Amino acid sequence: MVAQLLLARGCNAYNLASSWTLSHCYLLPLPVHLSTPPGEIWYIKMPVSKSLLALLAAAPYASAWGSLGHTAVAYMAQNFVSDKTAKFAQGLLGDTSSAYLANVATWADTYRNEKGGEFSAVYHYLDALDNPPKSCNVDYERDCPEEGCIVSAIANYSSRAFQSSVSVAEQQKALKWIIHFVGDIHQPLHVENLDVGGNSINVIFNGASTNLHAIWDTAIPQKAYGSFSQATALALATNLTAEVKSGKFLAESKQWLVGLKATDAVNSSMTWARDTNSFVCSTVIPNGPSAVTAQELSGAYYNSAIPVVTKQLAKAGYRLAAWLDALVELNEKGALSQRAWEREPKRDIKLQPWQERARQARRDFGPDCGCGEDHVH
Repeated sequence: MVAQLLLARGCNAYNLASSWTLSHCYLLPLPVHLSTPPGEIWYIKMPVSKSLLALLAAAPYASAWGSLGHTAVAYMAQNFVSDKTAKFAQGLLGDTSSAYLANVATWADTYRNEKGGEFSAVYHYLDALDNPPKSCNVDYERDCPEEGCIVSAIANYSSRAFQSSVSVAEQQKALKWIIHFVGDIHQPLHVENLDVGGNSINVIFNGASTNLHAIWDTAIPQKAYGSFSQATALALATNLTAEVKSGKFLAESKQWLVGLKATDAVNSSMTWARDTNSFVCSTVIPNGPSAVTAQELSGAYYNSAIPVVTKQLAKAGYRLAAWLDALVELNEKGALSQRAWEREPKRDIKLQPWQERARQARRDFGPDCGCGEDHVH
């Protein structure tokens, strides 16, 4: 078995086979691997210098929400899917465990960094060419270029997961992408082009230099809920589930499924993208990028952001379950298995010069969405 060497703030080595986990350390990966005894996974932690800590904090994180958020979203979805959907997913994935969706929630981030998987990197976001904080909006034909985006990916793989004409392996990939992308589309900076989704906005969090995208992905959720582990993600999902079923999200969650229509994946996911993008103006940069650049954001900014992060994670888990249920129901009617999704011809969109430059900046940035790998497979 292979274990990845991880560096965390001021911690010691421990064996993850025990139930003990750390809740006040950020796990940051290094490209080092060690062989471990069969059946054991060891995480190596050690104190680091302030200069190295700052360097590591500036390194990109895993994905929208990081491993903690994605795994929690998948666990939460398991609490809401129908028995029919659970049976379908377990059968396709070959996993009847209590974590059948959670176990593959971060696969898409690993795959996009593998040889042959690079093409999927652009599917993790929608580059809204809007003008925050003055104006936040999304437009599918304007913001989803020829190479694709998260919306076209959700539409394509929602069909492909059920197509009898493709291999089981390809169907499995499609389902894993759906699980991940529905999580991604609920992180505001994955539905925004400005400064490459916030990657170019340098900030400080808990004394360490990093960027705005990174803290929304991982640092803010981990400050609230603890460093990633399956147990931490499950606990978060359990809490979010309770808030939807009988707590603070009970009333408003009834509106979270408005616009969801399995026969129209583009408009369904654009509804989610529009909702998510609105928080760029209201919460992420309400006073513009200059107001957060080089600022410490672990105080007042964090306090304003964490309620949005929590609600977006809850929406993602709830909507993922409903989306999978809707797809399974539609498939039973034979509407998915026989046809592949095809993107309709785009209307002629004339981008303004600044929008052209912004899109090119994203392409020049490369396939990384400002993410990285804070998880181990």
